[in-house]
Amino acid sequence: MIEPAPVRAGRLAIVGTPIGNLGDLSPRAREVLTEATAIACEDSRRTGRLLQLSGIERRPYLVANTHTEATRAVEIVDRVASGELIALVSDAGMPGVSDPGERIVAAVVEAGLDVEVVPGPTAATSALVLSGLSTSRFVFEGFVARKGRDRERQLAAIAAYPMTSIIYESPKRVLALLADLAAVCGADRQASVSRELTKMHETTERGTLGELGRRLSKEATRGEYVVVLAGLPPDDGPIDDATLNDLLDAQLAGGASTRDAVAAVVAETGAPKRRVYDLANLR
Repeated sequence: MIEPAPVRAGRLAIVGTPIGNLGDLSPRAREVLTEATAIACEDSRRTGRLLQLSGIERRPYLVANTHTEATRAVEIVDRVASGELIALVSDAGMPGVSDPGERIVAAVVEAGLDVEVVPGPTAATSALVLSGLSTSRFVFEGFVARKGRDRERQLAAIAAYPMTSIIYESPKRVLALLADLAAVCGADRQASVSRELTKMHETTERGTLGELGRRLSKEATRGEYVVVLAGLPPDDGPIDDATLNDLLDAQLAGGASTRDAVAAVVAETGAPKRRVYDLANLR
């Protein structure tokens, strides 16, 4: 006798949805949205349009935006606990990343219930890999404060980061953001600006903050923007050749090869490798 497959317990599925190109909706996302008991969303009209264009039958909606998310979280916990599959989406991209959803996920996790993620497109990582800047370490800032001391403090912190920063901005404020970043980082800091990602008119501009500000000021600013900013360049500092030579001597005296001695001194001081290598070869 063949026993029926066990029914999976209720769960919350965080579903990434397209940020512009409908073709980016994954087969797994379609499956979950089709099977969901209900869909928690920012705007039922936007989500309804997505389902219609994707050929997915309309599902009951639980509107969970900035104003209703806390209340919805309680309801969603109860429904997941009772065995339902609730899909969580935002208007575009990954819920909880500069979009509502964080409190719902936290509530379901705190209740000890099952949460899964269905990955999808995100503007942040798309712009990062398009930027041509370092991707080994990065920080996601989302939208910066619009004005006052909060903005000043946040921009000052961004300017000092040694890693790449990712910032979201609206078309109305992107030029002001570039100007403020140039003021705190220097107009020669490298950056990129992406807009309309995955859409027909997708563009990515690369250059210094000063160049990008001038370029964008001559264009119509439309669509959502992602600014990717290079980290603070390493400071060569006041270290002199005598100090570097002493450090090289110490490494060589300890039995290190020239190559290993140079690598160790560069790692310790942050001095340019070429400079340390030339000093080592003068011996």
